[in-house]
Parts: sequence; C-alpha cells; structure tokens
Amino acid sequence: MAGPLPICWLNGNYLPLTEARVSPLDRAFLFGDSVYEVVPVYATRPFRLREHLQRLDRSLDAIRMAPPLPHAEWARLCGELIARNGAGDGYLYLQVTRGTEFGRNHAWPAHLEPTLFAYATALDPVPAALLERGVSAVTAADTRWARRDIKSTALLANVLLKKISADAGAFETILLENGELTEGSSTTVQIVKDGVIRTPRNGTRILPGTSRSVVEELAARLNLRFENARISEAALRGADEIWLAFATRGVLSVTTLDGAPVGDGKPGRVFNRIREAFVAYTREVAATPAL
Repeated sequence: MAGPLPICWLNGNYLPLTEARVSPLDRAFLFGDSVYEVVPVYATRPFRLREHLQRLDRSLDAIRMAPPLPHAEWARLCGELIARNGAGDGYLYLQVTRGTEFGRNHAWPAHLEPTLFAYATALDPVPAALLERGVSAVTAADTRWARRDIKSTALLANVLLKKISADAGAFETILLENGELTEGSSTTVQIVKDGVIRTPRNGTRILPGTSRSVVEELAARLNLRFENARISEAALRGADEIWLAFATRGVLSVTTLDGAPVGDGKPGRVFNRIREAFVAYTREVAATPAL
C-alpha cells in the first residue's frame, strides 16, 4: 500500500518528512486547534484546488483565523511539493494550526504565529474488485460535535466511529442522528431511489464535501436528477443504491449495509455512470491550471 512521500513543507521550508518537528506546545497538539484539507492529485495536478482552498478559508474564518497564505501561494507550494516528490496520482495534506504559546490556555492570546504544514502521499489505483463488488458499511449514531462544517483536526469522534467499521470488517461507518442520515465517518453519502440521487443538505451538521459537489455537477451533465434533502434512516435502508464520495477515492458504491444487501447487492447503473463520468472529468481537467 502506498504511503507518504519523503519531502514535506513546514513553515516555508521543504525538508524530509522524517525530520519535520513541531513544538509539543502547539495548540494543534494540545487542543486540536487547527484545520486542514486533503486535496486529490491526478497526473501531477491538484484536483479542485480552488474549491479546497475556499473551504479551508471558510474553516479558518469559523475558528477566527485569517488565511495565512493567498491561494496563489498555496497553489505554488502544492506544485512544488508534487514536483519534489515526483508525485503522479495521490493526495496533498494541508494543515494550519493556530500556533504555539508558552503554556496552555483555552482562550488563545493574540498575535500567535500559525504553524503551516503540508505533505504528499502516493495513491494506488482503486482496486478493480472495489468497483466491481462495491464495499460494505455499518451504521452508528453520530456522536460528533455540532460544527461538522469546520474541517478541524479534532477528529477523535470520527476516529472512534471509523473503528466501528474497521472492527466489523467494513469499509465505512455511516452516521445517523435523530433518525436521519448525516454522512460517513470520513465520507459524504449519497443514495439513489428510482433514479434520483439524494444527499443531505449542507449545513453545520455535515462537512460540505468537494467530491460530493463534483457528483452534483456530473449529475447535471448526465441529466440525472439530484436533490439536497433530508434522508430518513428508512430511506437510507430502502435505497436502490448508496454511494460514498471522498477526496482520496472519488466515488465508491456501498453494496452491503449492516450485513444486508443494498438493492441487488451490486454497484448500480446510476453509480456506474457517475463513476465513469468522474474518471473522465479528472482526465478532462488534467492539462488545465490548478487555479
């Protein structure tokens, strides 16, 4: 399985990832006081970089931090990080922490210098078996905090929820709150019923997924009906198809939910059209500027 590539970027410097060091007094370490983005890379090009950076800015604004770099500078360092690592297909991890103070205070002092970090990871192609057979998922109660629209590194609840699926031998944990679908522990979730694609509305209860927005745009291209709406647990369990959308794998089909088949237990017709369109779209934009 592919892993992190050797060169990272930390506070303006490129260096071996194994030599990168951050203070234990950094607020990300003490409080999870930081935000991040994961940007797919296809054929050395950051995918949907503008949308990822816009979401990073929204997360920063929500935690009362100013953007530390303009988008053009983020794009330049992303390109340089890809080049230094010889990255083809993979993803970039970008993190901004509030910084370090000498001590530990819940209410942060003014004028902290943010810690900026980025590294690259290679990504193997999606195994053919995952596309042919789909993946399994389990459900669990959504125990996360109330501001899931902020892409924060404070992910303990997500970690515990993801472990539920790992322990069950499943790919993802799909989350339910007050009888309604929210999202997966590290994915957004779409369902299909009678040919209509549906996904929960954006808001504070879910992260506005960039891959989910690609699915919505591709559905429009294919003249498929796409709705943002509340999805009950009954609607989830009665769906003809269930999909997961996320940065590192695009779109995958869930064919088993809590041990029961989804639809006929195979990736559905609508999924296959969207997946094909998704791959074609990544090729379409490969030669265009990242921003």
